[in-house]
Amino acid sequence: MVPVRRIQLDELEMPLVEPFETSFGVERRRRFLVVRVESGDGEFGLGECVAAQDPLYSSESVATARWMIETYLVPLLCREGALAPPDFRRRAQAWRGHPMAKAAVELALWDLWARRHRQSLARALGGHRRRVEVGVSVGIQPSVPALVRRVGEYLADGYRRIKIKVRPGWDERPVAALRREFPDVRLWVDANQAYPPSESSALRRWATRYGVEQVEQPFPEHDLAAHARLGRGAGFRVCLDESITDLATLEAALGMRALTSLNVKAGRVGGLGVGRDLGRAAARHRIPAWIGGMLETGIGRAHNVALASLAAFTFPADLSASDRYYTPDLVEPAFELGPGSTLLVPTGRGIGVEVVDSVYRKHLRRHREFRRETA
Repeated sequence: MVPVRRIQLDELEMPLVEPFETSFGVERRRRFLVVRVESGDGEFGLGECVAAQDPLYSSESVATARWMIETYLVPLLCREGALAPPDFRRRAQAWRGHPMAKAAVELALWDLWARRHRQSLARALGGHRRRVEVGVSVGIQPSVPALVRRVGEYLADGYRRIKIKVRPGWDERPVAALRREFPDVRLWVDANQAYPPSESSALRRWATRYGVEQVEQPFPEHDLAAHARLGRGAGFRVCLDESITDLATLEAALGMRALTSLNVKAGRVGGLGVGRDLGRAAARHRIPAWIGGMLETGIGRAHNVALASLAAFTFPADLSASDRYYTPDLVEPAFELGPGSTLLVPTGRGIGVEVVDSVYRKHLRRHREFRRETA
């Protein structure tokens, strides 16, 4: 059990190193929530909420996540007083939806649990890798030459796997240019649901022609049949992300043969427990899984790296080094790209990194505390 005596909910805003554009919009600054749970003996755990300021990627936003945490999840912690992460997950299922809000709290409880047991989070989850292989996700660029230059810079930095965001009108030309310039690069594309199923034939044509290894979430999340049709006989993997929210949706997709790769984002699906279950289920079906990122700071990145250390996750993660998104990051040591396009898995207690107070305070926009009343 994890005794909780105090909960802190902070809202921060940080500038990104460069704008990040996808099929649903452009982010230049990221506004997000951090949950801190403390026990009576002074130990604490941190969790980062991946909900964006606006409900574009999903129905959740910073505002809805804050409301859910303050209205339901904090009272649950205060009422129970002590909850292990799996217990919290089970109790929180009483309320439908809001997986990003639930994940933020569950991540904090996992960090606290691991710290109290004097373990790294990776070890607490069952991870075994000392380093995890990662790639880099490249947003839509102002022009094709700009994209080629940016990808070249990432390759020079040491990244081996490149994923670019695509959408109708920004797909075949940039992919063709990258393949001409970097004929041997491991290339993935991610559409974030941008294509109608009627574009399936055209998508299959250019993805096959230019040796795209993986096409991620091209169609609307509920249209598993369209993904299944695309994957039949394809020379590339069809990866699902937004379509998979829990074990039930994964089993449904597997039954329809709608995916040949799985992107797991703990902050999106409800936490580390759900993420671990999804990875293990995919492995049982011999579907390669990998860990995705959502522009997290070092707090969320540490949780993701710990999850990526599990054996079930075999493809390069979308995690990247800290300086891909933030300079400076919120934590130290920052995550740095190492040999073989890898990040080091922290071995200290809990998430294994510490918040830099001066950086945290600089970007803090809102703060609220809750205390559990004790007899």
